[in-house]
Amino acid sequence: MKLQFCLLIFSIFLDFPIVTSTAAADDHRDFTYFKSSPAGFNKLQAAENMRNQSLPLQLSGGSGGGSSVPASSCAVWTRKCSDELLRIAGERENLEWITAVRREIHRNPELAFEEYETSRLIREELDKMGIPYEYPLAVTGIRATVGTGGPPFVALRADMDALPIQEAVEWEHKSRVAGKMHACGHDAHVAMLLGAAKILKIRQNYLKGTVVLIFQPAEEAGNGAKRMIKDGALDKVEAIFAVHVSHQHPTGVIGSRPGALLAGCGFFRAVITGGKKGLASVDPVIAASAAVISLQGIVSREANPLDAQVVSVTSVDTGDSLHTIPETVVLCGTFRAFSNSSFYQLLKRIREVFTEQASVFRCSATVEFFEDKDTIYPPTVNEERMYEHVKKVAVDLVGPTNFRVVPPMMGAEDFSFYSEVIPAAFFYIGIMNETLGSVHTGHSPRFMIDEDVLHVGAATHAAIAERYLYEHGT
Repeated sequence: MKLQFCLLIFSIFLDFPIVTSTAAADDHRDFTYFKSSPAGFNKLQAAENMRNQSLPLQLSGGSGGGSSVPASSCAVWTRKCSDELLRIAGERENLEWITAVRREIHRNPELAFEEYETSRLIREELDKMGIPYEYPLAVTGIRATVGTGGPPFVALRADMDALPIQEAVEWEHKSRVAGKMHACGHDAHVAMLLGAAKILKIRQNYLKGTVVLIFQPAEEAGNGAKRMIKDGALDKVEAIFAVHVSHQHPTGVIGSRPGALLAGCGFFRAVITGGKKGLASVDPVIAASAAVISLQGIVSREANPLDAQVVSVTSVDTGDSLHTIPETVVLCGTFRAFSNSSFYQLLKRIREVFTEQASVFRCSATVEFFEDKDTIYPPTVNEERMYEHVKKVAVDLVGPTNFRVVPPMMGAEDFSFYSEVIPAAFFYIGIMNETLGSVHTGHSPRFMIDEDVLHVGAATHAAIAERYLYEHGT
């Protein structure tokens, strides 16, 4: 009997042109745009002040474009402190380094819990920076720390794994591994967190606590977050933040929302068994058909219409025979909801529908939800204070017109396991750039990113952590 079971985990992506800037004495900045290319960064044009435009651009690094802000001026946090972090991230040497890191990871994609070379690269870079770390957690994961070594502890997380997809983008740094690709932007996530590590190490003397850098395996259908937590990744940590690239926003635009951001996601496999009952054959196909119809009523007739939920049957297997009634029918599918109460109510009702509808037609049914295989993801919920912190940092960094309150999405993320344990916030950063072709959704073989986002993401990570410690440290 053939069984098709597809894990459908949605990812979120953004594409934008990148921003680098030098600090100015007032609310205005001068920006220079650099277009990413395999050859490096080519200066194309002078751009208007990012705070007053809809698209973020790349900050000019090094000595060009404006006066740098001395790190000591951040003894009291001002907007110039955000400018300083962007200035460091936008220095040409750092731009070239962070791009090279991302490309090296992209060329060598590794699937869930197989990220050995990616992990090795990360550890080598941390060693060069003089940043201590714990390894391994969850097979290939890393927990690094920067700062005083004492409280408060705030964490930043990046996922490392790739997808079983053949890359269709023809470029110099295309995946070298057949059938594997970084089609969800995790290579960019790692590069941005390493970029943040470098910034934070430079500014270590100004950190009023400890930043925990979490490099996590197996976000894609592996629930690596659960294993990282079990292995101590959140020890002493009081808050955690993470970013995901998004093709839905221009490069460098940052988006998030308070409360439920991503849905909880689960999968089911139901087996309806018929066979002989006395002298008559019992048809499990009829029972399965009735169950599929009844499942639709869970959302349309039982759920609050303002509480978005999904139940979908995605696979039905009755076997290959064309002239006999099958003994069993196997049905697989997915369900999603934005609150834990709704999510587990869906789980309960799915089980009831299959078992009760089967009994109506004199069949039996078993339903599996794969809890032991870590395929249930709870909703990703942003704690309101953590969301407000991300918003405040983003507005300072990229300007109010480049921060967006985004709608909830039915995609799922295992960052949700962190958000169940401690206050957390998840946010998106745009990578959409039509000129480069950075417009394809995650999990597409044509997915690509605008690399101009990398230093903006690094500066955002660093600012979120340093400012959190500034406001919560002693």
